[in-house]
Amino acid sequence: MGLTSNNVLVLAVASAVLLFIGTVWLWPRLARRTWRSVAGRVGLLFATQLALFAAVGLAANQAFGFYASWADLFGQEDEQGVVVDHTPYGAKGGPLQVVGTEPVPGTGGAGPRTGGQVQQIDLVGRASHIATRAYVYLPPEYFQPRFRTRAFPAAVVLTGYPGTAKALVDKLDYPRTALRLAKDGKAQPMILVMMRPTVAPPRDTECVDVPGGPQTETFFAEDLPEAVSAHYRVGREPGGWGVVGDSTGGYCALKLAMHHPEVYAAGAGLSAYYDAPLDPTTGDLFHGDEELRDRANLWWCLKHLPAPDTSLLVSSSRIGESNYKDTLKFITRVKATKLTRISSIILESGGHNFNTWRREIPATLQWMSGRLGSG
Repeated sequence: MGLTSNNVLVLAVASAVLLFIGTVWLWPRLARRTWRSVAGRVGLLFATQLALFAAVGLAANQAFGFYASWADLFGQEDEQGVVVDHTPYGAKGGPLQVVGTEPVPGTGGAGPRTGGQVQQIDLVGRASHIATRAYVYLPPEYFQPRFRTRAFPAAVVLTGYPGTAKALVDKLDYPRTALRLAKDGKAQPMILVMMRPTVAPPRDTECVDVPGGPQTETFFAEDLPEAVSAHYRVGREPGGWGVVGDSTGGYCALKLAMHHPEVYAAGAGLSAYYDAPLDPTTGDLFHGDEELRDRANLWWCLKHLPAPDTSLLVSSSRIGESNYKDTLKFITRVKATKLTRISSIILESGGHNFNTWRREIPATLQWMSGRLGSG
């Protein structure tokens, strides 16, 4: 049974309950001062707390999508570097292959023409040679005959690190939120490409073109829009693409919009930070390349590079978010550029978690919709 299986969670909860009942029942029998009785009491207490801890941990993982598998949890995904498809580009029928479809969660299994559709896809980058999996939300209008010639705006949606792309679908509810906003007339129908920025697992590349390593920025700036536009009816004109993410994905979203405004007309960073960290999960991202290191620092970009013609959205909370002061400073710096547009969502309180981002996603998608055009 997988880490995220409901059966595993039920088993953990049942074990905790049974061990608690067993402890209460057996405690009088273990009340003596013999070493066996003491060992029995210690064993029962330890087993009960361990089961309770496991149940709470599994429930939290189900809610927030920290780990996708047992191997992910225990750090057994230890293969470094980028996932590369060594088959010649296009040999399998193109850079994008649909490998599965499902209805939008929360629509009761409605058909594509009324409830939209989520497609699971495999992507292979032409320039970066990165191969990864993603989910694509297609709105109901995409399948309706009267819109058969319409090109739709698209937004890339990124998780944090390590994150799971599926959590964007069924935990953060991006497809269902986009569907509801469009039905209520608060946003235009959009295509969402949902994935994690960790395209070279388990390494956290921070959307950087690592010298001699994964060319992650190239993948998101060139390969991804190219492959999706070739397969789906996405507007090819400038202004048709946006990017949004949380935490690490939020940093990537802001950086991609700032570095590639000709591709991404809007970038939204929920609980984002503004400079790429260097830690054991990232490894050496820059290999002594100071120019590359500077470009990964959004503060440096605002000070030393021409202001990009793009729109940015940042979010934070006055209580509970560590990026609050940096976010206010970032807003001030962007406003001083005169050209780059900046908007914000500032909550009174909220942590660095799914619950906070679910409160921000509807307004974010509505903001994104107002800044993207269709072809």
